[in-house]
Parts: sequence; structure tokens; C-alpha cells
Amino acid sequence: MKVGYIRVSTTDQNPARQEEALKAHGVERVFEEHVSGKDMNRPKLKELIDFVREGDVVIVESYSRLARSTRDLLSIIDKFQEKIVSFVSLKENIDTTTPQGKLMLTIFAGLSQFERECTLQRQAEGIAIAKAAGKYKGRKPIEKPADWDYVIQLYKSKEITAAQAQKRLGLSHATFYRMLANCSAKV
Repeated sequence: MKVGYIRVSTTDQNPARQEEALKAHGVERVFEEHVSGKDMNRPKLKELIDFVREGDVVIVESYSRLARSTRDLLSIIDKFQEKIVSFVSLKENIDTTTPQGKLMLTIFAGLSQFERECTLQRQAEGIAIAKAAGKYKGRKPIEKPADWDYVIQLYKSKEITAAQAQKRLGLSHATFYRMLANCSAKV
């Protein structure tokens, strides 16, 4: 089955151009949404991923409609590939049923990995320079809340649960247990 995905960022934008492109390619089912593509948390995109089955082809007018970043695009296409679903982007002429389309995705994946590694390298270099200059001390530790001892006493006596203690203290799960471990280690 040919399945289409249409996305426009706002309700004011007109999806007609995308609709015509997909119609011309014989798309049988369309998932359309009017939301930003800044992340992959989109209801119709999730529906599309759940809907497609082995042998289906997902067609978009442009891959920018499916994802804004190379990393998101590759993640979505990985989900398609897990389900043995092909992907076609009309504007960029990418078709994963062809060797050329697979090559393009391999190049995208390589560029994305290269970009990520360069970013991490620049970050590490910047931190090293800042540390050498005495300007980088790392993230400041989170201070224990004023009522820490009282709430921990309630928790240890099983009067409240860990979740209740975290809520009272305003701490995340990880921070709560890290602080708890540090207190136990000092005793």
C-alpha cells in the first residue's frame, strides 16, 4: 500500500501542494497534521508508524515534511526499515527501494554521525580550555532541601513512599536517590 504523510507547521498553511504531489503518485492513505516538525512527538506521525505494514511504501513530498533534522529523519526511517517498509521523498528523489536511495540514506547517516562527533569534539575542547583558565567548574551540585532530614526520616520509617518523598522535596527520581546514596555513604 502507498501511504502518504503531509505536514504543515500551522493551520494557516495550505497542504494542497503536498496533497497534489501524493495524489499524482497513487497514494491510497494519507496521514496529515498541522504541527511543527521540531520533534518526533506528533500524533499523526505515530499513527503512520503504527499503521504501516511490511511491503508498504511511505511517500512524502519532501523529507523536510517528515523530519527537520537528519537524526530524526534517520530514526523514523529506521522504524520503517524495522517493519520492512520503504520510503520515498519526491522532491529529493530518494527511494529506499533502489540502491541509489539506500546510498543517499547511508550518506545522510554518515554525515549525521560526523556532525555529532564534531560537536562533541568542539565541546570537549571548549571545556578543556575553560578548565585550564579556571573558568569551568562543572555543574553546581543541587543543595539538599531544608526539610530533607524530616522527609527522609518519614521515608525510612515507611510513613511515606519514595515517590511521595521526591514530590515533597521537589526532586527528580535520580537526584533523590543520588542524594540518599551520598548520605548513606557518609554515615
